[in-house]
Amino acid sequence: MTDNMGLAPERSDREALLRYQTASLQRVSRTFALTIPCLPAGLQEAVGNGYLLCRIADTIEDDPLLDGEEKAHWQKVFLQVLRREVPAAEFAAGFGARMATEMPAGEHDLIAHSAEVVALTHSFNAIQQAALIRCVEIMGEGMAEYQRRASRAGLIDQADMDRYCYVVAGVVGEMLTTLFLEHEPRMRDGGAPLEALAVSFGQGLQMTNILKDLWTDWERGVLWLPRDRLQAHGLEPEALQPGMRDPRFQGFLQEMLALAAQHLRDALTFTLQIPAEQTGMRDFCLWALAMAVLTLRRIAENPGFRSGAEVKISRDSVRTMILLSRLLHRFDPLLDLAFRVATKPLPRAPLC
Repeated sequence: MTDNMGLAPERSDREALLRYQTASLQRVSRTFALTIPCLPAGLQEAVGNGYLLCRIADTIEDDPLLDGEEKAHWQKVFLQVLRREVPAAEFAAGFGARMATEMPAGEHDLIAHSAEVVALTHSFNAIQQAALIRCVEIMGEGMAEYQRRASRAGLIDQADMDRYCYVVAGVVGEMLTTLFLEHEPRMRDGGAPLEALAVSFGQGLQMTNILKDLWTDWERGVLWLPRDRLQAHGLEPEALQPGMRDPRFQGFLQEMLALAAQHLRDALTFTLQIPAEQTGMRDFCLWALAMAVLTLRRIAENPGFRSGAEVKISRDSVRTMILLSRLLHRFDPLLDLAFRVATKPLPRAPLC
């Protein structure tokens, strides 16, 4: 197997790299291990690799023992690896030695095998490589900035929250759009602003995660909600408490649910730009969208929740969602109807 600063791997080596990628996805993300195999050959490999690259960047940011300056350093080194400026083995050994032992075993393994992940990155075509590297660059720099600012004081305002969602999720939507279009250029035929819809898609998913993990983040001293919107409801961030049923907070939560649902409507619009016969690509998007909608519904049903476990969707719900997706994925009017029915219990944003 060649070093990641050298030539592309041989065919047999590449097959070994793909086997590792599949196994690693199973270890670090059950969700993406479920959805990525839906994608057609060629696209599946690049998207899977993009996810692992983002996971490496996430692992740097999630390490509880590193300060902001050291996290920013390792983000920079990892980007240099992708640009072939630093050997991947140097990053793996250096960051691996600094990783907290309590980090998940799958992430320790991923860092130890980062040379293999990056070698696969460098086997893709120029368009794919550029999309993957751009995503990691924006994500790594953006996460380092927000981690330095992370506190229970929250984000400054809604625009600040929007930007946070962009650097951790919206930019992934842009990466996926580039990869999708490279595989299926007919997506442009619908005339929709795909990049903007993809960013909104990412924000809908990220806002769902922020709301679901609200009190878990709170316990570790972090709040990713906009301070200005809390204050508009008569609340200060320090007044928040897990399980609170204060009507002011409930009003704020309704606003956030409505905004997340609006972004998920854009996610459906994006998905419907994929030609109907590309059912795997549609399922990849539909499953992520459906799981987010179901999670928002769980939060709406239990607004006094105290942990993410209380609003986690059931395995039966996931199985039902997969079955419905496979039945409906070719039929745009039925998908639109299913979305409207599924989001009916959620609050609506006021009309401007």
